Formats: sequence, C-alpha cells, structure tokens
Amino acid sequence: MCGSDRDVLAPRPSDAAQAGSLLSNMQEQGEDMYYFIVNLTSRTGKARKIWIALERELQKKGVPYEAYITQYKGHARELANALCERSVKRKEEGQRAVLVVVGGDGTANEVINGMRYMDKVLFGYIPTGSGNDLGRGLGISNHPIEALNGILEAREDSPMDLGCVTDEKGTSRYFCISSGIGIDADVCRMALTFRLKTFLNHVKLGSLTYVLLTVKALFTMPTTEVQAVFDQGAPKTFSKMIFMAGMNHPWEGGGVPMAPKANAFDGKLSVCCVHGIPKWKAFFLLPVLVKGKHEMRKGFDVVDCERYELRLKTPMVLHGDGEYLGEQKVIRYECLNGRLRVLK
Repeated sequence: MCGSDRDVLAPRPSDAAQAGSLLSNMQEQGEDMYYFIVNLTSRTGKARKIWIALERELQKKGVPYEAYITQYKGHARELANALCERSVKRKEEGQRAVLVVVGGDGTANEVINGMRYMDKVLFGYIPTGSGNDLGRGLGISNHPIEALNGILEAREDSPMDLGCVTDEKGTSRYFCISSGIGIDADVCRMALTFRLKTFLNHVKLGSLTYVLLTVKALFTMPTTEVQAVFDQGAPKTFSKMIFMAGMNHPWEGGGVPMAPKANAFDGKLSVCCVHGIPKWKAFFLLPVLVKGKHEMRKGFDVVDCERYELRLKTPMVLHGDGEYLGEQKVIRYECLNGRLRVLK
C-alpha cells in the first residue's frame, strides 16, 4: 500500500459533490459501522448523482458511516487496506464493520485486493458500473437505494468464493467474477481505452462495447497451444486456443454467460475454453455464446475444478475482473472457498 493509513484516510471537505470528500457520522457503541468506498467516475460519471441520493438515504435513516471518494487508479485498494485495519479495532469493541463499494466491477476488484482480515470484515456492493457482472451474479438490485437497503437489512452474511490467479513470477491477485487469457482478456484491455464506450454507456448500451471489441479481437489476435492440469489430473492439451476463462460467477463482459452454471458459493471455478475451431466459425457462434447455449458444442469446453494450472506455448494477455495483468505463459488458479463475507 502506498503511504500510511493516516495519509490514505486523511479527512477532506464534507461535500459529496466533490471528489475526495469525507462524509462521516459517528458510531455509537455496539452499532454496525459502514465504510463506503465510492468511485464517482463509474457509469460515465452518473455515479456522482447516485452517491448523493445514497447519502441522503443514509442520513435519513441515521446510519453511522464514513465515506471515502477514490482519487486515482489503485486508491480503492489503498483505502480498503487502511479501513480493514480500523475495522478490526472496532470489531474488538463489539461492533460489526462493513466495507461497502459504490462503483463498478473494477472498483470492487481493487477493494477485495486491498482487504485484510476478510474473516472479520463484511463486504457490501452497490453496482454503479457499466458491466455490473458482480451485482448480476449476486442478484443485487440495479436500483441503488434497494441495493443499499439490502445491505442495511441483512442479518447474516453469505460466504462467497473468491478466485486467486498467480503468474509465473509468483504475483497473486484475487478476482470476484472471472480471470482469463486470450480474446476475453484482450477485449478487457482494449475496453480500457475504447473511446466509443463512453457514448454507449450514455445511451445505456454499454455491454455492446464488449461485443464490438470481441469481433475485432477475434480476427486480429493469434491463438496458441495450452497444456492444462485440472485438480492434479492428467495434463490436457488445447490446440488453437482462442480463450480460456476461469469463472466464479456465470457472467463477464457485461452479461455474457461464459459458464451458465457457475456458482460462487460451491467452492469451485468453472473454466470455459474455446479452442480447435476456425476463427470464422467462432465468429458465427458468438450469438450462441451470448445466449449461453454453447455447452456441449464442439470447440467449447466447460470444466469445474478447485484449482488448475496453465502452460502456454506463447504468451497471452491475462485479466482479472477485467483488469489487465500483462502477458503470461504459466498461470495458476485456485478457488478460495467462502473467503469473502458478503451482505446483500
């Protein structure tokens, strides 16, 4: 984490309309304490209005909370790290601490990668991004106030699995939704700088971003050969591999059901692999994939496992929850059963 806890959590002007604001109501002994990490730039800036409405609801209900606005890429991770330290101290005083993300899937990914003491700190999510695959997988309402009330009214937490991906250098990263190599990772990388994405989000067609970029990547990105070992079984070779995605939830890329039967509460990842078919054929099968009808078709494999390792003949782009993780040749995956305690 960059800087000390004191630097990261430094108080700022109490104005919800300004990035960097700190909004705080003090906590009484024994009550739940809610820490909000807010990304005002998600959903092409519409999250600002959403947060103002959420703050009004919190104040109306008299909910004790502190809120922190992200300032730059990686800031949500720093905030989560510092807030978890503070939360543990409150728990020792008999208070339940809840870390709530108001943002998109990328912000949620940053937060879980900054969380320490996951066994002691609860997690809440109010989706305000363009993809919202985590909210979709958890069955969270797209209406922010309803999502907030679901968190505030929850009496028990749901222990959700997390995925963990480790590259050949030994660097590990958690993911909530998915992590993959090949075209789906390249699409995530391109989406970060895709200019048309802002317009599509504005007209509520944000998921079309991923469809357009998938078509582009399909005809420009090379395939490779992959040797995979699932749960210490016999090695299996996938030739002309187009992509392979380890899914914790069924959907990625704004609602594409890569693994329709994936379950984030069963202790396993569902690995979707497209391989051994010509790219032109894969192009015509895209509607089948988008509708979740690809299982049992030639060239589409879905494998459920607790862990697996990949060895690629040539490096390919890797992503975790849509975040670019470089080009890799050796990758290890593991499902961490019930690691994240979710309120919804």
